[in-house]
Amino acid sequence: MKISEIYTNHKKSLSFEIFPPKKDSELENIDETLAVLCRLNPNYISVTFGAGGSANCNRTIELAKKIKREYHVEPVVHLTCLHYDRAEIDEFADRLADAGLQNILALRGDKKPDVMEKGDFKHASDLISYMKPKGDFCFLGACYPECHPESDNRINEIKHLKMKVNAGAEVLLSQLFFDNEQFFRFQEDCRIAEINVPLIPGIMPVINASQIKRMITMCGAAFPVRFQKIIDKYGNNRAALFDAGMSYALSQIIDLLVSDTCGIHLYTMNNPIVAGKICEGICNII
Repeated sequence: MKISEIYTNHKKSLSFEIFPPKKDSELENIDETLAVLCRLNPNYISVTFGAGGSANCNRTIELAKKIKREYHVEPVVHLTCLHYDRAEIDEFADRLADAGLQNILALRGDKKPDVMEKGDFKHASDLISYMKPKGDFCFLGACYPECHPESDNRINEIKHLKMKVNAGAEVLLSQLFFDNEQFFRFQEDCRIAEINVPLIPGIMPVINASQIKRMITMCGAAFPVRFQKIIDKYGNNRAALFDAGMSYALSQIIDLLVSDTCGIHLYTMNNPIVAGKICEGICNII
């Protein structure tokens, strides 16, 4: 099933993001996490782009196949392009089509000083335009409510996002954020720019202070005052931070849902306890 079909009847979606284990031998150990997540009846699960180089040994594809075949949940395969050439992307497209994997989150990928950029694809929009004629794929795109860290300004950010949608992105998944007003402003900017595809907010519960600070440094998300108080007060108390962080995430999610967002995308960090508690809190409103 194409992910875009979920939203044709204005249905709200629940989706999760997981990442592949670092070792092939650990693929089996992820079953515990998948069993819990899939009992929560998500509309889809996105799988981040794992290490592994070529399509033949990429753990993202193997994990996506497992989700679809064994758990009967639609996977979304992350695919980066900055460090791949056309022939390599062709190989990925063939592997995805052969496995019946239709849904792709098209990403540029992070720049890495020790990895050569191939030059064939400079933006996610380039990847979408190139792959669109090659199969019956549904493309999702990433969006950044507080702007991509490399963006010059919000105007250019929206302009590039519009290019991504014009290239064929049918659904947009947002980077994590902790201030809903940032998302609502971004949502309005998209409407003004006539970006009319579903915008799905991405939420990450705060359960580990050092981890979340690293994530914020990487993606540029702002600390609201209320969020900063949680980190300051409970950063050294693991149990208290877990409870306070879950409460904060639930308040974010409920606010987003009652404000008519199209759904929620939860960054689980492969933690089924987090996903389960969030779903308990919103089971009657989504």
